[in-house]
Amino acid sequence: MKRLIFSIAATMALLSCAAQDWAKARIDKSPRHLEWVKVKHGEREVNCFIAYPEVKGKATAVIVIHEIFGLTDWVRSVADQLAEAGYIAIAPDLLSGTAPGGGGTSELGGSDAVRKVIAALPTEQITADLNAVAAYLTKLSACNGKLASAGFCWGGARSFRFATDNKDLKAAFVLYGTAPETEAELKRIQCPVYGFYAENDARVGATIQKTTELMKKTGKTYEPITYEGAGHGFMRAGEDPTDKNPMNKKARLQAWKRWKELLGKI
Repeated sequence: MKRLIFSIAATMALLSCAAQDWAKARIDKSPRHLEWVKVKHGEREVNCFIAYPEVKGKATAVIVIHEIFGLTDWVRSVADQLAEAGYIAIAPDLLSGTAPGGGGTSELGGSDAVRKVIAALPTEQITADLNAVAAYLTKLSACNGKLASAGFCWGGARSFRFATDNKDLKAAFVLYGTAPETEAELKRIQCPVYGFYAENDARVGATIQKTTELMKKTGKTYEPITYEGAGHGFMRAGEDPTDKNPMNKKARLQAWKRWKELLGKI
């Protein structure tokens, strides 16, 4: 029975990610400047979606790292929502070049294929892609030089790990992602890490205490918050009009409020 319940939950998550007309509608209606750019480094070319805020001065930039489902319409809509809040936001497709013909998420043919490929991405390649995107952002004339990373699920774990690899980050936002497991890795972090977790997410929640202890031991700032009644993926689910859990919607609103407040302090 437990396997059946898990299978149904997993299927619903996949369907939610596959059918995101509501997210695409938001992007299509956005009044902000949105565009696709290619960030090159070495022999790689990373396809990225970037959203610019309508502000007078230079803005802080945020790298938005996608879920295990790849660069979906919802992730692009998050970039637009960050731009609405006054930040330059870029969402790189870390699956760029993995599909036949050199495509990425959209060309892989569905969530199952995306999950299989993303699990095999080399850590070194992910880090190099993110570092290249970071360098691209900070060179933009519209950027004030301040940079943060944020990620969801698989991307949340990548955001935490990126904080161990890039000393220029001003903050790392980890939305229901796990942390690097060794003290040596965490010692390299030079910025505060802010965690956003779901109460009904035992797999990730079980790691928070150890992470808290290691971050404290290494003298790093780590501030995790767990949202009551929410499930894994609540930032997406809480925006999905078909989601039936009202606590996901509540958690999403609370998390967005906190996230924007923290960004404002950078």
